Amino acid sequence: MLRLHEAVEMTKHAFIFNFRARADRVSSMFFGSFLVFLLFTQCFAQDEDDDKSAEAVAFFNQGQNSHEKGELTASILLYDKALSILPQFPEAELQRGNALVSLGRLDDAEKSFRRAVEYRGDWTLALANLGSVLVGSGKNAEAEQFLLKAIALDNLNFPAYSALAELRLNTKAKPDILRDLLSKIKILTEKARPTASIWAARGALENSLGDRKSAKSSFEKALELDPKNQYALTEKGGADLDESDITSAEGIVQKLEAIAPDSSNVKMLRARVLFARGKHEDALKMLDSIVNPSADVLTIRDKILISSTADAAELEKHLEKSPLDLVILARLCSILRVENPSKALDYCRRASKADPSSINHAIGYGAALVQAKLYAEAITLFRRLLIIAPENSTIHANLATALFQSKRYPEAKSEYQWIVEKQPALSAAYYFLAITHDHLGEYIDAMANYQQFLRVADGDKNKLEIEKVNLRLPGLQKQIKKGKGKKDGQ
Repeated sequence: MLRLHEAVEMTKHAFIFNFRARADRVSSMFFGSFLVFLLFTQCFAQDEDDDKSAEAVAFFNQGQNSHEKGELTASILLYDKALSILPQFPEAELQRGNALVSLGRLDDAEKSFRRAVEYRGDWTLALANLGSVLVGSGKNAEAEQFLLKAIALDNLNFPAYSALAELRLNTKAKPDILRDLLSKIKILTEKARPTASIWAARGALENSLGDRKSAKSSFEKALELDPKNQYALTEKGGADLDESDITSAEGIVQKLEAIAPDSSNVKMLRARVLFARGKHEDALKMLDSIVNPSADVLTIRDKILISSTADAAELEKHLEKSPLDLVILARLCSILRVENPSKALDYCRRASKADPSSINHAIGYGAALVQAKLYAEAITLFRRLLIIAPENSTIHANLATALFQSKRYPEAKSEYQWIVEKQPALSAAYYFLAITHDHLGEYIDAMANYQQFLRVADGDKNKLEIEKVNLRLPGLQKQIKKGKGKKDGQ
């Protein structure tokens, strides 16, 4: 006679897995069709032929229905009722654990997953989930045992491989180990219906091994499958910041904050963006708001503290002792751009020379050129950088600024159009695109972009620009009514 756990194992590939991002570093599971649960009920009833067992399964199925609707607290109560009738019910423990993960109650989720594994030691789904939540809790050695066992029992276990990739990256495994894992994950992404999280895991490994181009492609594929996948968004945001693409990272952080505003990893990513923009105090406040900070959080905090000083003279004294200190060179490159652009250029150049493999310092050098009003040199540099990193939004933004300030409006327009296509919530891009159309006499397009700017602009942060636009609109409307201007591209 077919037992319930056998029915689950036979139908497990009908389940859809959506492991939450590094944002919480744990997994959650969505469900298969209701027909699967009917099968559970029938098999269980045949096996136990017991009213209590049937009642437990009924509560379990009700819990699944609530869980699928996002009614997490209600689903947990229903799973609890099922477990109060049938204490050794691993499927209920597993789903209860997943609901708890979604609520951020990782300690309680761990207990449920442990019980599921205790009742069924060879159940690969429970092993993968337990391993994943242990990774999220920093219990890497124990997590590794469960994840490797899950993979040994099922070499197509996507969730286990995804969590193992995170574990290897968290523990800073050697490149050879990462490459071996990447080769196995690549095979999984070539299988039918790979998940968003396995693509994200592939991208994270590629990025760590320096294959930035492949990593971007993997992240894009992950987000095509699941635009809200936190693992993919978080890893892509981190990769963007590694390449100094602050503009793209900002857009990703905004998406993550809408999904999981209290996540420690989202806060850490926000802090990195603030740090990259020179808002060191705000970055430190964000990091200090994280409860039980990880080693990564503390490392970033120390880095910000070291480089947060605005005293150029003090930094230059430190630089005399450590002439190749990239943190100090990059800091001087940043803080001197306004008050002493020529000096800033020198430090940016030295940082780029000290670390030629990083595009970050070259972008900083280009930004210093813009600040120094050396627009022609900046345009040349950024066009070269685009050959290396054609999807880097920060390069496009700086190039657009240099072209705009050089009054090369047709070229600037192309850059701003690229930016608004990639970052549709970025108000500044619409503002300058509108002005560019205005300068080119493309009044209808200018009007459309001014209006879009007003829709997405922040009333406090963009107060001055909003006032300027409101002053311009009446005159622009009159010109359009008189038939003046031309269409885009004419």
